[in-house]
Amino acid sequence: MRAIVTGISGQDGFYMARLLTGRGCAVLGLTSGDPGRTAADLARDGLENIKVAAFDYGAQGRFSDVVSSFEPDLVFNFAAKATGQGMFDAPFEMSRINGGLVLDILEAIRSSPRAGHIRFCQASSAEMYGRVNVCPQDEDVPFMPRSPYGAAKLYGHQLVDIYRRTYGLKCASAILYNHESIRRSERFVTRKIAKGAADIKKGRARELQLGDLSASRDWGYAPEYVEAMYLMATAEVPEDYVVATGRLNTIEYLCQIAFDQVDLDYRQFVRSGAADFRVADSINLCGNPARIRDRLGWQAHVPVEDVMKEMVDHEMRD
Repeated sequence: MRAIVTGISGQDGFYMARLLTGRGCAVLGLTSGDPGRTAADLARDGLENIKVAAFDYGAQGRFSDVVSSFEPDLVFNFAAKATGQGMFDAPFEMSRINGGLVLDILEAIRSSPRAGHIRFCQASSAEMYGRVNVCPQDEDVPFMPRSPYGAAKLYGHQLVDIYRRTYGLKCASAILYNHESIRRSERFVTRKIAKGAADIKKGRARELQLGDLSASRDWGYAPEYVEAMYLMATAEVPEDYVVATGRLNTIEYLCQIAFDQVDLDYRQFVRSGAADFRVADSINLCGNPARIRDRLGWQAHVPVEDVMKEMVDHEMRD
């Protein structure tokens, strides 16, 4: 088996590459950064037998060359522009990468002589639900995105469905809810909280400034979520699935977990400021994973409490 993983330098790309190599797959990882540095980073974390190549995600029509030369059996797309706090940043680039790249991948697969043998899974986002009034959300809840990020993700998500129905491609889209790990970027609130707690414990900082502490999300564990995408890609019948825990928690609760892990009272150090509130934030994003549980046997096992403790412990060792 041969697999292409876009966004190889990110959290999900790393865990998917680890999963695939563990199953004996040859992996080509694509990155918009320095491929040598990315390969070195992967090797340092135990992923030594992965080919890494530079790729311009904004260049139209280039993915066909990659498919022709590598001849993959599986393709996983994790490349995305602006997440975390930046869902309104660089909207034109966001549209091109988060939406247009999906079209490039689908067209590359459709035009390949091996189209019937290639399976593709797209990393979609719960941010597509946006202004939702149903909680929890399943695959039948209408999408109403509230940000350029969510809108671009929705464009890619709908293209997957169109190409599956129109051309019979073996493609699926994972509606991913928030999922975290020690490899999360500092743009994301979970990493900010974990790092903030560790820095304050070590005397590197005196307080942690955050936005709306009452904001709620459905947080899971990244390694489990890439397992769900692998099951989706290799399933006999390709379908779109919500990938979530079904549990809603507040940012304030995550702060409590993180600071408890270092024997501190978060209320003494965490500050909430309006300047850090996200614009037009989606609300009550909590997924219903019943369909993927019933049809593919996947469910989340690692609770957010364990995820946050692991992240804090990692920061304390840094």
